[in-house]
Order: sequence, then C-alpha cells, then structure tokens
Amino acid sequence: MSLNPEKLPDDLVPAARKTSSLTPAAGALKKRAPTLYAIIAIKLLKGLLFVGLAVMAYTLSDNDLPAEYRHLLHLLRVNPERKFFADLALQIGQLTEANVLWAAAGTLVYSLFSLVEGTGLLFRVSWACWLSIGESAFFIPIEVYELVHRANRERFPWVVFGILVINVVIVWYLLQNRHRLFRHHHQPHQDATEN
Repeated sequence: MSLNPEKLPDDLVPAARKTSSLTPAAGALKKRAPTLYAIIAIKLLKGLLFVGLAVMAYTLSDNDLPAEYRHLLHLLRVNPERKFFADLALQIGQLTEANVLWAAAGTLVYSLFSLVEGTGLLFRVSWACWLSIGESAFFIPIEVYELVHRANRERFPWVVFGILVINVVIVWYLLQNRHRLFRHHHQPHQDATEN
C-alpha cells in the first residue's frame, strides 16, 4: 500500500514522498545474495575458530607444554620419533608462558577483526565491504609467495591454493557488487534534488 500525496494534507506531503521514495530503495538492498551469505559464513566461522584457538592458547599458557604435547601424541597414537613431530617438540619446548599469552592475545584480536567483518557484512554496511576487501587482498601476495616457494621444494600446496582462490573470489565479488549490496550514506536525498 503506497501513500498518494495528492490526497494528503499539505503538511504530510513531504513525509509521504520520503516514505514512498525510500521503499523501493530499501527493497533493492534486501535482494538475495547467496555468495555474500557464503562470505559472511566464512568470516564468522573463521572468527569463531580463532576465538577458540585464543582461548585454548590462554588456558594452556601455564601448563607444561612439552608434557601436554607428548600426551597428545600418545592419544593420537602417532610415533613421536618421526622427524616432523620431533622438530615440533623442540619448538614447543622453547615456548615461554609470555610467548603463548602474546600469541593468544594476537589471535583474539584477529578473531575479533573477522567477527566484526562478518557482522558488518551481515548488516550490509559499506565499511565492512571495504574492510573485507582489504583484509582478503592483503593475504593474496603472501599466498602467491607461499605457492611459488613451496611448489618448487615439496608437493603442490593445495590448501594454500584453495585459500588463495577463496580470497581472490571474495575480493572480486565484493568489488563488483559493492554498489548493489551495500548502503552508501553519501547519496543525496531525493527531496534535496526536487527543490
């Protein structure tokens, strides 16, 4: 039901124009965007994963990490004498409580960054679009570097390649659809252009 400005008193005509002019624009913002929903899910799940990692690192910070590591390997029935697990045990043995707490704090900050991105995209605010584009684009050169250097030494790193493809798709999709998907506050009101 739309308001007819001709049948309203003069003092309500501008309000009717505002309401009728905002209704189509608000409907245009609510178009379905399954790719955007997938990006939101990725950002929110990544944020929740890193919150969990930060909490886990914080709770393990005052434990005997080498003993915990040996216990984990025993539970998983993994041979601790293999080179990879032995090297990892040496690295874990060098960790201090302060280093683990700093890593937990950094992981928590990064997780909050991802959660803010996902929430902003969920509400379709333009700054979240630019934040997601910047964050995803930031990692693309790092992933290309990893692909080039790892592919020469080892088998092809499919996980890094998959993450690279996801980040390229996120950047491309958000750049191509940012005007259709997100509100922009700098657009002039229709009333100001009519006068």
